[in-house]
Amino acid sequence: MSTPAADPLGARPDDPLSRERSHLASSRSALRAMREDVESLDIKDVTANWVNAEVLSRQIDDRIKALADLSDTPLFFGRLNYLHAPGAEQAEGASKGPARSASGKGGGRRAGEQFYIGRRHVHDADGDPMVIDWRAPVSQPFYRASKKDPLDVSLRRRFGYTGGDLTAYEDEHLMDPAEAAATSKLLQQEIERPRVGPMRDIVATIQPEQDEIVRSGLGGTVCVQGGPGTGKTAVGLHRVAYLLYAHRERLARTGTLVIGPNKSFLHYIEQVLPALGELTVRQGTVDDLVAHVEVRGTDEAPAAVIKGDARMAEVLRRAIYSHVTIPTEPVMVVRGSRRWRVPAYELEAIVRELLDRDIRYGAAREALPQRIAHVVLVQMERSGEAPDDRVQDAVARNAAVKAAVKAMWPPVEPAKLVLRLLSDADFLAAHAEGILDEDEQKTILWAKAVRSVKAAKWSAPDAVLIDEATDLVQRTHSLGHVVLDEAQDLSPMQYRAVGRRCTTGSATVLGDLAQGTTPWATRSWDEALAHLGKSDGVIEELTAGFRVPTDVITYASRLLPHIAPGLTPVASVRENPGFFDLRSVADTAEVVAACEELLRNEGSTGLIAADARIPALAEALTSAGIGYIDPGEETTVETRLTLVPASLAKGLEYDYVVLDEPQAVVDGEPDERTGLRRLYVALTRAVSGLIVTHAAPLPSQLA
Repeated sequence: MSTPAADPLGARPDDPLSRERSHLASSRSALRAMREDVESLDIKDVTANWVNAEVLSRQIDDRIKALADLSDTPLFFGRLNYLHAPGAEQAEGASKGPARSASGKGGGRRAGEQFYIGRRHVHDADGDPMVIDWRAPVSQPFYRASKKDPLDVSLRRRFGYTGGDLTAYEDEHLMDPAEAAATSKLLQQEIERPRVGPMRDIVATIQPEQDEIVRSGLGGTVCVQGGPGTGKTAVGLHRVAYLLYAHRERLARTGTLVIGPNKSFLHYIEQVLPALGELTVRQGTVDDLVAHVEVRGTDEAPAAVIKGDARMAEVLRRAIYSHVTIPTEPVMVVRGSRRWRVPAYELEAIVRELLDRDIRYGAAREALPQRIAHVVLVQMERSGEAPDDRVQDAVARNAAVKAAVKAMWPPVEPAKLVLRLLSDADFLAAHAEGILDEDEQKTILWAKAVRSVKAAKWSAPDAVLIDEATDLVQRTHSLGHVVLDEAQDLSPMQYRAVGRRCTTGSATVLGDLAQGTTPWATRSWDEALAHLGKSDGVIEELTAGFRVPTDVITYASRLLPHIAPGLTPVASVRENPGFFDLRSVADTAEVVAACEELLRNEGSTGLIAADARIPALAEALTSAGIGYIDPGEETTVETRLTLVPASLAKGLEYDYVVLDEPQAVVDGEPDERTGLRRLYVALTRAVSGLIVTHAAPLPSQLA
C-alpha cells in the first residue's frame, strides 16, 4: 500500500497524481456542463397547461440544485480497477443505459476497466461516465472488497483531499499476495478529520458492515443498535439516499421522512442528504407529526409514562366506539308519494356488521347511509321500480337517513374525546376498566376540568393520544420509508404514531439502548418493533467505533453494566487513542481554562454540563471574553465553542469536549439509571479529546 505525498508546485504530466488531478478537473467541467444543459431547458412548448409547467419547473429546479458542485466536497474519493469487465447488471442501472469505461471514451466494455467512485454520477458530452455514483452496483466492491475476497478488483485507490484539492492517493493491490493487508491511512485521516459545522456524509469511509445495512432492500424494516461513534445515524441517512437511487420512482410517489429527537439534531444532520444530491426527504420530530393541538403544558414523569403506555390505545378505541348506539326505532324514507320503511332489526344488523369489520370509525360512518340506502333500493326493486346509483345517493342524503346516522353513529372529534377522557373521571373509568387501575387513572386525570380544546394546556403525550384517536377515526397517510433516529427514547404510543406513517412502507430504526434517557425508554428492540407494527424487522448491531477515541470509550464503557447489562461495548478501531484527562477543579474559572486549552486545537469544542449549571458557565465564559453558540447553531472560524446542556447532547459530536461535573449530570435526572445514561451520552460526544472536570466526587460507577 502506497501513499504518495502531494507536490505543492504541481506534479509532472506523467505522474499518477497529476493524471488524477486532471481527471478531477475534467469531471468538474463535465458536471458544470450537465448543470448548464438543465438550466438551458425551454419548457414552453412541452407543457400542456400551467399545472404541468409548474411541476416540470420545480423538477428542473431540484435537478439544478442536485447538480451543484460544492467546492470543498470532492467529486470522487476512490477508484476501482476491475480485472474483468463488470456485467451490464452492475452498471449504474438500466434507466441510465449501459455504463462504459470511466477512464476513457466509449467503445463498449473492456477487461481492466476502471471506475471513479463519487457522490453522484457525472458523464461527459458523449454520455460516457466520468464518475460513478457510490450507490451503483459497480461501486459496491469499493466498500466490501478485501484481500480475502477481492470481488474481481485488482486495485482500489483512495484519494486524499485538502479542501477541494486532490493532494494524495493510496493504493491497495487486492490480488497481490505479496502485499499484506493494512489499515488505510487516508481512511483513518478522513474519519478523524476535524468537525466544524453540521454533520457531513461518510460515503468515503463506509465500512463493509455498514454497507450491508445501507444497501438492504426497501421492502424490509431494519433496526440498527449502535453504540456511540458506530455511525448509525450516518448509516440511516445513507440508506435513504441509496433507496432513493434504487427505487426513485416509487419513493417519489410515496415520500420519505427522517425523524430526529429535536430541532438541534435535525439542524445538525440536515446537510447530509443535499450533499448527496437528495433534496426531497422531509425531516421532523415526533412532536411535528402529532401537532394537532398547541402544546403548552408538561406532565410529571408518572403521568407521561402512563399516557405513553400502549394500553392507552385500547382505552381510546373503547371511548370512540362507545358513541355507537344500536338502533331501536325504524327509519322512514319519504320519496314523492311513496314511503319506505327500514325496520330496526335491519338497521341493527348493518351497525353490528360495520362494528365486526373493525374499520375506521369515520369510514364506517361514511358507509352507513349508503348501506341504509341500499336496503331502500332493494325494496324499490321488489315493488317494480328500477332505481340507479343516483337514486341510492339521493336516499343516502335524505334527511331521515342523515338523522338516523347521526343518532346511531355520531361524529367524533379526537381532541374533544381526549379532553373528556382526561377531565371526566367517570368517562375515563368506564373505558379504562380492566386496563388501568384506579391509581393510574387518577395519575393521568387533570386536576381541574377544562372547558374547551383551545383552553387546555396540552402536553406532548396528550398530542400523541390525540393522534392515536385521529387515526381511529380516519386512516393516517402512509409514506414509503421512514428513518427513526434516537429511537430508544420513544414511548410505545410514540412508536405507534411513527408506525402509522409507514404502514404500507418500511422503516430504518436507529438507536442505542444504553442511551435511553426518558422514563419510558424502550427495554428491547423486539418490543419497540412490535409497537411500530414491524415485528418482522431485522435487528443489526454495530459495535466498531469509528468516532470516539479508544481511551474515551473505554472509560465511558465502565457505565454499561449499570445502564444496559448484556449490551456489547463499543470497540474503537481508531489507531489514535485520543486525548483524555480527568481534572479536579476548584471553580468555573478552571473549567473555562480547560475550554481555552482545547480551543488551541483545530476543530470544534463542546462544553457539556448539567442543565442547571449552564447559566453559571455561560456567565463565566462571557466574563473571560470567550464567545460561544447554542446547540444546533453552526460554528464559525471565530466561534468554535458550543455550550451544551446535557439534555441536548444526544446525537451531537465535537472534536474536543469539556464535560463539567459528571455527578451533577446524574443528579439532574429523576432517577440514577437515567442519570447514568445521560452521563454516558455526554462522555461519548468527543471525536479527538475529552477533559472531565469535577469539584464534587465522581459517580462511584466510574471508579
